[in-house]
Amino acid sequence: MDVNDIRVAVTVVGLLAFLALVVHTWSRRRQHEHDEAARLPFSGEDEPANRGEHP
Repeated sequence: MDVNDIRVAVTVVGLLAFLALVVHTWSRRRQHEHDEAARLPFSGEDEPANRGEHP
């Protein structure tokens, strides 16, 4: 086993990890979480921003 075999193994493992992450991120089970995150900038528009200041 030489260094090229190790490079191929690392590349294949990296590709599989990337594909697993893409499948996990774009799965239908996570669509609700993505929808909530998309609405975050619009939530609480009427409330003043709390920047750690005490009232």
